[in-house]
Amino acid sequence: MLVCFQIVFFMIFLIHILCMETVLGRTCESQSHHFKGTCLSSHNCGLVCRNEGFTDGWCRGLRKRCFCTRSC
Repeated sequence: MLVCFQIVFFMIFLIHILCMETVLGRTCESQSHHFKGTCLSSHNCGLVCRNEGFTDGWCRGLRKRCFCTRSC
């Protein structure tokens, strides 16, 4: 019984370590210069941001603006 518990605990620990996102630096954010109109789809925002040289983007704020992100 104890051995089973140890194996289960080790498996959960291993999955946790493998799934953890490694933070290597800060994330910088900037409002998109090319996205026009109200941002209703973070997918579309992300596509525009990648064309601007960023890694991703999403809709944010009450005014629904497209903000681009990248590591800095």
